[in-house]
Amino acid sequence: MGEGKDLTMNCIKSVRSIITTKEAVRLVGCRTFAVGGKKKGSKGGGAGDAPKGSTLSKELKSTTTVGANILKDGTDPKVLPDSEYPDWLWHLLDKHPALSELRRKTVESLPYEDLKRFVKLDNRARIKENNSLKAKN
Repeated sequence: MGEGKDLTMNCIKSVRSIITTKEAVRLVGCRTFAVGGKKKGSKGGGAGDAPKGSTLSKELKSTTTVGANILKDGTDPKVLPDSEYPDWLWHLLDKHPALSELRRKTVESLPYEDLKRFVKLDNRARIKENNSLKAKN
């Protein structure tokens, strides 16, 4: 009889340890979020909630690219005159013609850059069309 009692106690202990292990895993694996405490004595948003003004001087803002530094010990790069930058940089934001506009023109009349863009966009459109047809079947 004493042996059965010891066996029962060992089983109970192992079940308790499994339960507490599962609870611990559940608590550790659970994602929690910080909850901001309420400020005492204030109702609603006041002056404390307003965005803070920049502490950088206007002179520093106009001569450096603030926030462009990616090195731990580096400094923000200086703004150079426009003549110091490559010509291609000024054309990055130019509008490019859409595929429908390129299809309306003859291939022979397209400049090389537009022809490359037409081939790329046309291939992409054909791939999407083929994929949608395969998905329907």
